[in-house]
Amino acid sequence: MSKQQTIDAFFKKKDIIHSQLRTSVETNVDTSMPNERPSKCSRIESKGIDRDPGSRKQIYEFPVNEQDEIRRAYLIAGPYQPRDIKYPYKGPKNHRCSFQSSWFDSHSNWLEYSPLIDSIYCLPCYLFRKKPTGHPGSDAFTEKCFNNWKKVKDGMNFSLIGHEGKEPNTPHKIAEKCCEDLLNYSGHIDKLVEKQTSKEMENNRLRLKTSIECARWLAFQACAFRSHDESLDSKNQGNFIELIKHTSTFNENVARVVLENAPRNVKYTSPTIQNEILHILASKVRNAIREEIGDAKFCILVDEARDESKREQMAIILRFVDKEGFIRERFFHVVYVRDTTALTLKNEICVVLSHYNLYIENIRGQGYDGTSNMCGEWNGLQTLFLKDCPYAYYVHCMAYRLQLALLTASREVKDVHQFFDHLVNIINIVVGSSKHNDELQHAQAEQVENMIASNEIKTGRGANQIGTLQRARDTR
Repeated sequence: MSKQQTIDAFFKKKDIIHSQLRTSVETNVDTSMPNERPSKCSRIESKGIDRDPGSRKQIYEFPVNEQDEIRRAYLIAGPYQPRDIKYPYKGPKNHRCSFQSSWFDSHSNWLEYSPLIDSIYCLPCYLFRKKPTGHPGSDAFTEKCFNNWKKVKDGMNFSLIGHEGKEPNTPHKIAEKCCEDLLNYSGHIDKLVEKQTSKEMENNRLRLKTSIECARWLAFQACAFRSHDESLDSKNQGNFIELIKHTSTFNENVARVVLENAPRNVKYTSPTIQNEILHILASKVRNAIREEIGDAKFCILVDEARDESKREQMAIILRFVDKEGFIRERFFHVVYVRDTTALTLKNEICVVLSHYNLYIENIRGQGYDGTSNMCGEWNGLQTLFLKDCPYAYYVHCMAYRLQLALLTASREVKDVHQFFDHLVNIINIVVGSSKHNDELQHAQAEQVENMIASNEIKTGRGANQIGTLQRARDTR
């Protein structure tokens, strides 16, 4: 269900409640007065409040947190206007007067009559009257009743019209406006704030969904996310931002909420957000692999290498037979390790496996390279796992065996052997001396400046960095 549907359902529910409340009011009619409006509504009955204005408590006597509910219940029930009853007469014998039911017709939205004390009241003024202030007339038609029937239609001193007033800001008209605002649920400040917040949440979700889909596509295609220059005037801001731009070109809803149309604090395009999205996607992939393994036995393939930041990283691959009988090999995790000792590697592997409820007892094979810390007979990684699980047999990685064969064969080629020997000597001369290394970097800096001046290369964040030579290894 969309956010807008949720909001519509919320207000629809409110309308149903009000409809049910009105139905309850209409069915709760006193048989002794067949045409009289109901004496109590369901909400008022639950609070034990009398509809008769002559006997009910003042609104300010109720708890503050319940006053709006009580006001709303009174408004739904309407003014108390008993019609088919006998109104008592009062006054001198030669000029006796009584309340007239016709007055309800001209003042139907606020006039109330109390049979208990034969007096009239004003429902809106009662509902929004504050505590008595001592000001003359502040409690008229509310706490002080009116029953001087002679003055009801006394020429210019028409009391009912005088109570309403001609000015727009009379106390009675202010009370009527308060009643109207109270029943206008969609106009309440909390509803407006909720509506605004809901719209912001909808935009944020669409914005985040776009970033997630772009990140997922780039990760699936093994593409780089960021560029060395992601400024607004850059011609290429990197695959991630450029893909969001491309998505917005054929989706107007996305175009309205992403990039320059998004608030600065919720763009969802920063490197931190990208890394968080990738982390969540990686967790979901690992959970899917864990479900695929189930309770089956599995093998582990492990290797470690140093990344560009000179941090030692350990890769963990799981090999198992799925429920359909096919052999599967899944890249599971990459873990940073402080060192490459066998005990450190074993501890980190155990942490990863235990986090996903993969037990060491279910390991049925190990595959590593031929270094001593991995395949050592006494203290190697394979020996440590064999102590915990005697069925975790070790097999020397076939890819490493092939590599060793290629290295041995290449050394027999004289030209290749001489090339790498000379390369090692050059690297030793440059790297072994600080002066030589500084001269190399100075030469690189001059070359970069000349290429920038001739527009052969461009400048940007992280571009044209000055480095040093790397030692040749068997794998490169």
